[in-house]
Amino acid sequence: MFRPALACILAATAFPAFAQDADYIDDRSSPAALMRSLYNAINRREYARAWSYFAQPPAADLEAYAAGYADTQNVELITGLAREEGTAGSFYYQLPVAIRAQAGDGSARVFSGCYTMRLQDPSVAGDAFEPMHIESATLRPSDAELGEALPRKCGDGEELPQLDPVAERAKAIFDAAAVEKCDIAPAFDAEDAEPDNYTLTFRYEHDDDDQPERAARLFRFLCYRGAYNESHLYYLFTEDDGVQPLHFAKPAFDIHYVDDDREGAVDHIALEGFSATADLVNSAFDPATLTITEFSKWRGVGDAGASGTWQFKAGTFRLVHYAVDGSYDGEINPEVIVDYESAP
Repeated sequence: MFRPALACILAATAFPAFAQDADYIDDRSSPAALMRSLYNAINRREYARAWSYFAQPPAADLEAYAAGYADTQNVELITGLAREEGTAGSFYYQLPVAIRAQAGDGSARVFSGCYTMRLQDPSVAGDAFEPMHIESATLRPSDAELGEALPRKCGDGEELPQLDPVAERAKAIFDAAAVEKCDIAPAFDAEDAEPDNYTLTFRYEHDDDDQPERAARLFRFLCYRGAYNESHLYYLFTEDDGVQPLHFAKPAFDIHYVDDDREGAVDHIALEGFSATADLVNSAFDPATLTITEFSKWRGVGDAGASGTWQFKAGTFRLVHYAVDGSYDGEINPEVIVDYESAP
């Protein structure tokens, strides 16, 4: 009987279109990781590497295999719950998969199905150990959206729980960004890898007051964790725009110190304009006030740093408050440089 493999609860990855844009991934530590590696190789046009993940040739020859992807610009991947079965000396896995393949003309098709994989038991392997590889695959075209196309079961296994397509899409977009932006491997556990998930309601500015409120969903992903700072990426889903990464307005400023001594007192802080950032440091979302706050520490004691507040209104987050503590004096004494007086 197949059972869930705890190491591969979920992995969802979207890759950019061109080979030079996708970082190299070659990981056979779990069925989901092997799938990410396979489609990473395809997106990087490294078809010999993709070919090598199969136990049996997936086409007549490598040239024919590569030709099958000649018009494929990029592939997005979502994987579901793997099921595992142990036999003498081997572990077999069945993994539900959905992919969205984009062609050169911009059109896209969704395929779904299951991959069967085998791992030789490393504890009993001799001199000829074989890493995890793909035994077989069955993918068929699907009319569903990517997040809804995952099969509910593979083979004779038990039916899998229905996945949340919006959350899966958010995870896919995050994973694509995290490859280059985030440091998510060493210090994170399974709980860290799952995003915080909030449901919000709002009205656009052009909506009538008697119109029903619209629904939105906010996802907060841990991106980096250091000694005293951690950063998060945020994604917002609305019916109009789907899942989109959020960027937050931030002031650019220049701190002027008395006698130009950085360790001395602050003379004044000059506001120089605004920019946008995708990640917020030591941030949190408050569902009661619909605000995101951050406090970026410039050193561990927290006596110097910057803090901001963004208010959710009319379907977006707006900067309403920002303060900077530029003095390294052992005290918390920030100077407000942005205050629109609309934060709770």
